[in-house]
Amino acid sequence: MRTVFAGTPLFALPALEALVKAGYDIPGVLTQPDRPAGRGRRLTPSAVKTRASVLGIPVYTPEDGAQAETVVRALAPDVVVVVAYGLLLPSSLLAIPAHGCLNIHASLLPRWRGAAPIARAIEAGDAETGVTIMRLDAGLDTGPMLARAVLAIGPSDTSERLADRLAHVGAETLLPVLDALRQGRPVKEIAQPPTGATYARKLRKDEGVIDWRRDALALERQIRAFTPWPGVRTLIGGAPVKIGAGHLVDAPGAAEPGAVLEVRPELVIATGHGALAVSSLQAANARMQPAGVFLQAHPLRIGDRIG
Repeated sequence: MRTVFAGTPLFALPALEALVKAGYDIPGVLTQPDRPAGRGRRLTPSAVKTRASVLGIPVYTPEDGAQAETVVRALAPDVVVVVAYGLLLPSSLLAIPAHGCLNIHASLLPRWRGAAPIARAIEAGDAETGVTIMRLDAGLDTGPMLARAVLAIGPSDTSERLADRLAHVGAETLLPVLDALRQGRPVKEIAQPPTGATYARKLRKDEGVIDWRRDALALERQIRAFTPWPGVRTLIGGAPVKIGAGHLVDAPGAAEPGAVLEVRPELVIATGHGALAVSSLQAANARMQPAGVFLQAHPLRIGDRIG
């Protein structure tokens, strides 16, 4: 079965690798064009482009939906597999493959449709998430569901860690669906329920700024949800500092939000309700460090205010 693959970030790699290992005929891969990255802002290929090139699969980088449609028509696939591609596909493209376009979406639809389902699930305090294999239609993640897999969200899961687990679960969940299509066996499609839909809006850099007036639990989830991007930041001594990890602790008395309550071995900071123990921090142009090491170069005292 001729299978065109459309994906861009690391999250898409397990699915691509699984298709190759299973022997699917992949005449081409679609991915986002090279983008500036790093401090030097050099043009950098996507993770999928890099891997597909090593595997010897032709790579296409259409700039828009119309160009993507032209590529897909020329490749004449039986099915298109889409994993975090990052480009909206026009309805005319969706109609090209006989088996349509199948998407691995990193949530239990209809909850968390949209661009950032993993981060939004952590931020909201969801106990579980998962992957949904769905058939793309003209809506935003509204198509019928072909398979789902549930995954618990652990108390220490960041978006990065959870994405890695979901990527592999997604690949494992996709293959039985494709195998059934390849063998001509029926695949049951279930319409998404009309209730329970939520939208996972795209992450913004300004969402990483900590407001110490918020509840400590909300801040702990913010840190995990926005790791690795956009990261969570505060001001210490007037300079921006990134917070790498933190956990809830009992506040040793009433204090204004942002007040330093303890400095060893972790930096404990008062919040609007409760306290947050920050275990790792990163100053500008430096590496992420344990709180104790960071405080040697940036000393703080109990009662100081940050933020």
